[in-house]
Amino acid sequence: MLKRIRICILVVIGISFLGCSSTKRAFNLNEIEKTRVLKYAEIYLKEKPITVTSSFSNRSAGTIHDFYSEGDYWWPDPEHKQGPYIRKDGMTNPDNFTAHREAMIRFSQISGALGSAYILTKDQKYANQLALHLQAWFINEGTKMNPNLLYAQAIKGIATGRGIGIIDTIHLIEVTKAIQAIQDSNALSKSDLTIIKLWFSNYLNWLTTHEYGIAERDNGNNHSVCWTMQVAAFADLIKDTKTMDFCRNFYKTTLLSNQMAKDGSFPLELKRTKPYGYSLFNLDAMASICQILSTKEDNLFAYTTKDGRNLALGLQFMEPFIANKSLWPYSKDVMYWEEWPVRQSSLLFGGIALHNKKYTDLWKSLHADFTNPEIIRNMPVRYPVLWVLNN
Repeated sequence: MLKRIRICILVVIGISFLGCSSTKRAFNLNEIEKTRVLKYAEIYLKEKPITVTSSFSNRSAGTIHDFYSEGDYWWPDPEHKQGPYIRKDGMTNPDNFTAHREAMIRFSQISGALGSAYILTKDQKYANQLALHLQAWFINEGTKMNPNLLYAQAIKGIATGRGIGIIDTIHLIEVTKAIQAIQDSNALSKSDLTIIKLWFSNYLNWLTTHEYGIAERDNGNNHSVCWTMQVAAFADLIKDTKTMDFCRNFYKTTLLSNQMAKDGSFPLELKRTKPYGYSLFNLDAMASICQILSTKEDNLFAYTTKDGRNLALGLQFMEPFIANKSLWPYSKDVMYWEEWPVRQSSLLFGGIALHNKKYTDLWKSLHADFTNPEIIRNMPVRYPVLWVLNN
C-alpha cells in the first residue's frame, strides 16, 4: 500500500503541527473523540445487522439484494396524478422509499463507531461486533447486497435507476475505513477479508465501467467529487494503485479546475436552492479526497492549479461563513438552513494539513452529535479517528 502521508500526527501524545515544537500540542483527537466514540460503540454492541434484504419496495425493478432508492426532489404531478413525477429542486419528498439508504447510513454509523473504538482501545469486542455487520452486508448469501447501484434514485415513470444515485454509497467510505482499522485483528478470517475486498473490487469495477458510473464521474458538480471520493476510498482498501493515481489526476485536472472559482467558491453549488449546504458538502468531499490520496510525494492539500486554485482557497472562502453564518451573502437554503454547519471534515483535514489552528479550533467548536437525517445523509465523515489516527 502506498505510504499515507502522516501530517502532524503523534498518536501517543495527540496531534502536533509540523514546524511546531513537539511539546506544543495543538489538540488531542483521542481526547476529543474518545468519550463520544465509546458512547456510541457501547450502544452499537447490542445492535443486530440490518441490510438491504430487510426491506423491499414494490416500485423497485431489482431483487431483494439490490439497493433501491428514489430521487429526493421528485414529486407526484398534481395535474397528472398517475403520470411521471416532476422535480422540485431542494424539496425532499417524504413519501419516497428510503429504507435502504437508512440501513446503509446505520451500517456506516455502526462501522465508524466500532472501528474507531477498536483503534482507541484495541478491545476485541468492538472488532468482533463490527465483523458481524460486515459479514451480513458482504458475505452471507441470504443478506448481502449486490455490488452495484443499478436501482438507486429511481424516478416513478421516468427511470428505474440513475447514475446520480451513486452518491448514495458515500456512506460506505467509513465502512472501508473501519475494515482497515480491524483487518489485523482476529475478528475477520483471511477468507472473510478476501470476500469483502472482492465485493469492493467488483463494485469499484462497476463504478468505473458502467454507464451510470461514467455519467456520475462526468456529472460536473458535487456528484463528480463524490464519485471520486468513493472510488479513491474503495481503491485504497483493495490496494488498486492505478485507480488511485487516476483519482489524483482527476482531482487536479478536472475537479478543481472545473468546479472551483478563482475566489474559492463553487458556482455550480451556489446556483442550487440549498447553496450553503451544498457548498459545505462539496468542500468536505474535496478535502476527503485529499485526505485519502495524499502521500509524502504527492500532497493534494498543497496542490495548486496554474491559476491559483487549491483546497486552501476553498477553505478561505467558506471559513468566515462557517464561523458566522449570518455573513452568508447568497440565498438561504430552502430547507435545513438552521441545521448547518456541523463539524465539517474539511476544517479538520485542511486545518491539520495546512497547519491552521483556526480551522481545527472552529471544527472543535461545532456540533459533533447532529441528529437531523438530512445532515447525517450529507456528512459521510462522522468518525475522524478512522481518518487520522488509523493512517
